[in-house]
Amino acid sequence: MLLTIFKSQLVKKMENIVGAENVLSSREELCIYSSDSTNIINADELAQAVVFPQTAMQVSEIMKYAYKKSIPVVARSAGTSVCGACLPKKNGIILDFSKMNRIIEINKDNLICKAEPGVVIEDLKKEAEKYDLFYPPDPSNLKVSMLGGSIALSSGGPHTFKYGSTKDYIIDLEIVTADGKIMHTGCDCSKNVTGYNLTQLFVGSEGTLGIITQAAIRLIPKPEAKRVMLAYFNTLEDTSRTVNDIISNLITPSVIDLIDKNTIQTTESFYPSGMLTDKEAALLIEIDGFKSSLDEQYEKIIEICKNNNSDYIQTAQTPEEEERIWISRRSSFGATAKLAPNVVTEDVVVPRENIVPLVKGIREICSRYNLKTCIMGHIGDGNIHPNIALDLRNEAERINFEKAKEELFRLAISLKGTLSGEHGIGCEKSDFINEAINADCISLMKQIKKLLDPKNILNPKKIFPEVK
Repeated sequence: MLLTIFKSQLVKKMENIVGAENVLSSREELCIYSSDSTNIINADELAQAVVFPQTAMQVSEIMKYAYKKSIPVVARSAGTSVCGACLPKKNGIILDFSKMNRIIEINKDNLICKAEPGVVIEDLKKEAEKYDLFYPPDPSNLKVSMLGGSIALSSGGPHTFKYGSTKDYIIDLEIVTADGKIMHTGCDCSKNVTGYNLTQLFVGSEGTLGIITQAAIRLIPKPEAKRVMLAYFNTLEDTSRTVNDIISNLITPSVIDLIDKNTIQTTESFYPSGMLTDKEAALLIEIDGFKSSLDEQYEKIIEICKNNNSDYIQTAQTPEEEERIWISRRSSFGATAKLAPNVVTEDVVVPRENIVPLVKGIREICSRYNLKTCIMGHIGDGNIHPNIALDLRNEAERINFEKAKEELFRLAISLKGTLSGEHGIGCEKSDFINEAINADCISLMKQIKKLLDPKNILNPKKIFPEVK
């Protein structure tokens, strides 16, 4: 009875702050928000309310109340996290930022965009292009992924190899602290070494240190032209050597992605686009820049591919053909999802020199546990994504997956790599962080967390393993 009264008091307080139309509290509504893209659904960890703030001041008032009452708060945008980063905490508050979706300003002279956390990444990119500007980060789910979550996980995408990830474009954040203060971490200048770089502290922190309510984003001039190609190889060794040779010839493609045979065959089965299905792997290569420079880059890349035994290279001749190649690349997750009721995308990174043993190791692990896997990723920066198809309702498959996942993470660490390049840690990988980061670093991180969130109400149970 007391719990029911407490819940109604919380909901009423939230409605007073944001309006009744911006609060969800029925069990059915809360169940919808009990999961993200990790396939984890825990009906015992339902929030008390889902709240849709529309201003930083509203977020501030919510956090002041939550801090006073020690109520957990989880920030959420599109809910596309694949590491459990936005799963709710029992009896807590979910802040859904989909209504804070304004692109406030694009300043072409200063090459800066200011936007709210609910802005969809693709919309931001398209708006920047109207000014002949470019925002490079492009997660595969950019059509739905929102800025706040992208910053919280420092997401990347295919263009990271040349242009960097989200962390390289955020110059200022408006943050609401655990106790409700509103502060800015940087300024509108692209160069700033005045004090500690607090902006980068919050980028990638998965909502555990503060709530993002606005961002100032660095933009760059849009490249004049681009060219897209697919080069096919009969061995992983040839594929990897090609990447190294391209780089050693002082060419920096805007994209250089690996697509393995299983991924090609699976994608072609469901979204046919004319990719060759009998090759061990393909490289999706995109070059961009001034039109006058592309021919020389292109001819050199073709020569390097052929020297490394690529006997078939597809080059897009029209924007439509470019789009078809990209649709095939971005459809790999959806295609893999047709192989089984569930698909889990993992995300590990190793030095580029260890890509071949990583990919072969992933295949061996998944084969040993009878798991279907399609491997792709950003080979230029060593970031590989195994898409694993399985039926999580099958207890044997679920157990096999947990064992395979553990071996996969430890394989990446043994190859001088780490647990995540762009998906984050969340609760899915928290049990392994002690193996990836030394104890002194983890201790310092926990001290920072305690300083900024002394009551542990900001996205608790994420990143660090829960004390049993």
